[in-house]
Formats: sequence, C-alpha cells, structure tokens
Amino acid sequence: MDRPQFEQLALEQMDAVYRMALQLAKHPDEASDLVQETYLKALRSSEGFVERGGGIRSWLFTILHNTFYSRVKREARGPTSVEAFYEADQREPGPDQPPPAWDLRSLDWDHVDERLKKAVEALSSEHREVLLLWGVEGLKYREIANITGVPIGTVMSRLHRARKILAEELEEFTAEMGWNTTDRQAE
Repeated sequence: MDRPQFEQLALEQMDAVYRMALQLAKHPDEASDLVQETYLKALRSSEGFVERGGGIRSWLFTILHNTFYSRVKREARGPTSVEAFYEADQREPGPDQPPPAWDLRSLDWDHVDERLKKAVEALSSEHREVLLLWGVEGLKYREIANITGVPIGTVMSRLHRARKILAEELEEFTAEMGWNTTDRQAE
C-alpha cells in the first residue's frame, strides 16, 4: 500500500479514533493529544503496516490503546518536575469551577438517558473500552483482543462484566420503561 492510500484510509478512521480517545481520556484536549500522537506513530510506521483481518481501523485502535495506557503508567509514577506538578494540578477542576460539559461530538447520544451515560462513564476503563469497541465500533472479539493485548476470553469476560454492571446500575430505569430484564438473565 502506498503512502497516499494509507493516509486516506487512516484519515477515514479519525472520527472513530477520536471517539474512543475521548472515552479513554475523558477530556477533549487530552483526547485530541492522544489522536495526534496515535496518527504520528501510525504515519512513522506506515511502511510496516500490513493489512490483516482487522485492517487499518484495528491497527489504529491498537496504537491508541497502547499510547493511552503508556501515558497512564507514566503519569502514575508522578510528576517529574515542579512544572509538571503544577500543570497536573491545573488540569483538575477546582471546587469553584463547573464540570466539563458532555461533548456531543464523542457519540451521538442525544436521545440516550443521562443515567445510561453516567453508568457507562462509571465503568472501569478496561470494561468501558471493551464495551465501546464492541457495542459502538462494532469490532469482533478477536479484533478487540488484538487492540487491547489481552486474550479473547478476557475480552469476553470484560464485556460480560460490563454488561452485567450496566444492567445492575440501570435496573430501576429499565423497570420504569417497562422492560423485563429478568427473563433475559434467566436464559
């Protein structure tokens, strides 16, 4: 695959990569930084890209996943300088600052109940990532396993657990809507 063709295919996936970055990072600025870093890494190693089963989309999600978790590990070690400590402190909203607004560009959730949004956001990053890759991006278990670097069984387990947590969190909501979830759980 030549470079212009690679760039075209990669750019077609930018919205999906940004949505996933926003779900991982939770802040639009950090999500944009993640996308930029992901695409920079992808372009640098485009010659090594070989179209496999998952294609460029899975490959970009894998780079995004690795970039995000490398950043998390690096930040968990703590600031390396006074400036970094000050910047980290400034990123957190203070008690007198309003929380960031829901970014409607991330997902088209205009018609989704606020309780569902909160329940999805409350999931651990591992569970949320697998749920969104499967439910929103429509990826297969094997693709998700390749992206996250965990076995397929772990993907299936995380997805099952995420769905179970959501069902428990939204039990009252589903009862209000008249949806019977006890029949499905018995199956």
